Amino acid sequence: MFKAFVTGAIISKGYGDAPAVRFTEKCDCVRFRIGKLVYDKNAENNKRWLNINVKAFGGVCERIQKMQLAEGSYVNICARYDEEHWVDKDTNEQKSAPVLIVSEIEYCFSEKKDSDGIADNAASESQPIERNGAPNEQTGLPGSFTGFEGFSGKNPFFET
Repeated sequence: MFKAFVTGAIISKGYGDAPAVRFTEKCDCVRFRIGKLVYDKNAENNKRWLNINVKAFGGVCERIQKMQLAEGSYVNICARYDEEHWVDKDTNEQKSAPVLIVSEIEYCFSEKKDSDGIADNAASESQPIERNGAPNEQTGLPGSFTGFEGFSGKNPFFET
């Protein structure tokens, strides 16, 4: 297994009219894409976008739903690298693509633009994040979500 740590990735917009973050009906699986601007000496301005598919299951899926991630959200992800395989419906050709299976996710940064299109750091106390409902007055995050939830409730390295 390959472990991947992705910092400062941006949730990419969905294809066509599809939502950026797609949940199954029972919220047991979520799919989205992340993008990261990377250095490439052969690309125009020495930069290009690297996009990769991301999936999460179970409790992580529920966490992502609470986070109310949307296109343009900045996240840090801990995941395992894997490959998806499928048969193309049109050509019956076997295809594959890399995918990250998320084990942990957190907000990295959230950008909010004013009416002039100027970006402000919405994660600051003066500019609370607003997504699909009123933000929490203390944290600026949606509802009662604080931006962090422990996965097991205990730290295995320190006794509490």
